[in-house]
Amino acid sequence: MLEIKNIRNNKDEIILNLSKRKVNNIKSIINDLIKLDDKRKKIKSLYDNLNSQYNQSSKEIGINIKEGKNSKIEDLKKQNSVIKEDIKKTTEDLKLIEKEIFDILTSIPNVPYKNVPQGNKQENNEIVFESEAIKIENKLLPHWDLIKKHKIIDFELGNKITSAGFPVYVNKGAKLQRALINYFLDEAIKKGYTEIQPPILINENSAFGTGQIPDKEGQMYKIENENLFLIPTAEVPITNVYQNTIIDTNDIPIKNVAYTPCFRKEAGSWGSHVRGLNRLHQFDKVEIVQIVSPEKSYSILDEMCNYVEELLKNLNLPYRKIRLCSGDLGFTSAMTYDFEVFSPGQKKWLECSSVSNFETYQSNRANIKIKLENRSKVLAHTLNGSALALPRILASIIENYQSNNKIKIPKVLIPYTGFDEI
Repeated sequence: MLEIKNIRNNKDEIILNLSKRKVNNIKSIINDLIKLDDKRKKIKSLYDNLNSQYNQSSKEIGINIKEGKNSKIEDLKKQNSVIKEDIKKTTEDLKLIEKEIFDILTSIPNVPYKNVPQGNKQENNEIVFESEAIKIENKLLPHWDLIKKHKIIDFELGNKITSAGFPVYVNKGAKLQRALINYFLDEAIKKGYTEIQPPILINENSAFGTGQIPDKEGQMYKIENENLFLIPTAEVPITNVYQNTIIDTNDIPIKNVAYTPCFRKEAGSWGSHVRGLNRLHQFDKVEIVQIVSPEKSYSILDEMCNYVEELLKNLNLPYRKIRLCSGDLGFTSAMTYDFEVFSPGQKKWLECSSVSNFETYQSNRANIKIKLENRSKVLAHTLNGSALALPRILASIIENYQSNNKIKIPKVLIPYTGFDEI
């Protein structure tokens, strides 16, 4: 969430940039927030003064006891009793106003970065790069026909075991899936990322820390009796490894990578755009996460995007890179690039990665700070990206590599699969 100090110091700029997101009544929300914070400061000052008076009075009681001045002691005790009641009321007032400020802050999305295109429609997203070599042939089959023909993924079996959106990968389909996971992990490790295998269940603190709640609570699967959630992405547990942590500046940047299954409800999704592997309730993903110093976060965002592009080039898949407009940004993101691969069987683009800079939005929630050389502390910047999400990558491979009743395997994956075609 945003820092109240930053809102006070950069009020006009924040109102202007948040208005790009079409946040309703953002000017009055920010003004009301600052008024509440002014009120909080007054209550906090009163609270501090009362505590100071109580401590001074208690000290005087101790002195008078030593000196045997009993008449003065009773007066001081009565005075302390009144101050104690005032402290109790002021404490309650402070908690109430802090809760009110907190609730408003958690309802405000992140401020878009200056380079984010303005707009509220998909057409306002900026295509930064698009591959030229795109197959558009009527004879090419969509992946849901190919996987059935070659018996590599079984949706009906998944439906039988669980429900729709939970496929079963079979034989060479399972091996290809595992090959992609291992390839993505190995490539990330080569780039200096440390592999982590995190839990796939998170608590409310972790979900709040990275911004899944209260914004995306309805999209997550919840374990009702234990108040735990299945992760929607490995970003959540990896980032929360550093929850309530002060990191030494010499240990920055922190670079982690993890493979996990991911779970999303995707309620109300119907139509061809969710057919086959296009949208699932359970899917596999390799995620990269960095925790960095604020002044370097945007150069690191570029570095992470370049890495995702490298993976797509190595797989020889047609892709495009898109800078999301202000209205299309995720709630917690300051800037996001989406990567899409082309699906020739469906004749459309499929998103396979989002790479985002959250600046201090997550670190303020999760309390992740960096201790500088001068011993002062600053909130870290957090970034993450899919590198990559498997279902649509797999769909694109199956469709782009189909040839003469076969599906060829990308060269970089053959050492992992042990076969060069299906």
